[in-house]
Amino acid sequence: MNKTLWSVLVALGLVAPFIVYPIFLMKLLCFALFACAFNLLIGYAGLLSFGHAAFFGGAAYVTGYLVKYAGVTPEVGILIGTLFAALLGFLFGSLAIRRQGIYFAMITLALAQIIYFVAVKSPFTGGEDGLQDIPRGMLLGLIDLNHGYSIGGKTLELNLYYFIFGLFCFGFWVVYRAIHSPFGQVLKAIRENEPRAVSLGYRVERFKLLAFVISAALAGMAGAAKGLVFQLASLTDVNWHTSGEVVLMTLLGGLGTVFGPLVGAFTVVALHSQLSSLGSWVMVVIGIIFVVCVLSFRRGVVGELGRLLKRSL
Repeated sequence: MNKTLWSVLVALGLVAPFIVYPIFLMKLLCFALFACAFNLLIGYAGLLSFGHAAFFGGAAYVTGYLVKYAGVTPEVGILIGTLFAALLGFLFGSLAIRRQGIYFAMITLALAQIIYFVAVKSPFTGGEDGLQDIPRGMLLGLIDLNHGYSIGGKTLELNLYYFIFGLFCFGFWVVYRAIHSPFGQVLKAIRENEPRAVSLGYRVERFKLLAFVISAALAGMAGAAKGLVFQLASLTDVNWHTSGEVVLMTLLGGLGTVFGPLVGAFTVVALHSQLSSLGSWVMVVIGIIFVVCVLSFRRGVVGELGRLLKRSL
């Protein structure tokens, strides 16, 4: 990736809130980061987790509680939420990576259901109502994230948008650097042929655990940011449906590609937004689109585009 393309992408991100509704963009950025974090695990380490909603929603609850009841600033709340997700990822990963394939996926799903149960039963999570009215607070004690600028007859929440955009850029950079480092090359080797990686002397369990922790931490950052944007941490965030949705985003965009999760997240979030009037039928429509895409683009949208251009995207 050359510097010109990166500059164009960053410039697009900076001007986007003046063109597209900022709340929609922030939702898109949160789920895109979530999908990128998940793609690091399944696309490069070959580990299919069905429990990533635990990190996404768990961090949202922790951040929301600290910001609302402990009065911490939003950046500190997100940092603690991210660290909580990383710790949870270490615990889950230490147990799950002992198994492979469907057994690994089922263990992650079972552990995530424990977090869902805690979210339902614990009084500090708000139960079925969730944590509502989470204050966005003052960034670094100086910048009001709730402040809106009146431009062209519309109120744009630019402070919050650029904060979320900055978090997304940082998370995306971490994923990009990880997959283009020797660590990322070892993950690919493990994905392609784990016995050969073991025979070369690599401690594959350590590499897989580190990938799991990084993925969990970034998923937690995305969930914490989403909690601030919508001022809500709910059971939907820790539900297994959310784990399934991030799988859908990643497969739709392109497994093991840099930009695939972004395209997948944009497609799913946009469909949810545009087809919201259909109610529960929106899942049927998304399911049909998913089947068509999987049959037509076996490598995902970006994966097939990269094959046509004969370059990695």
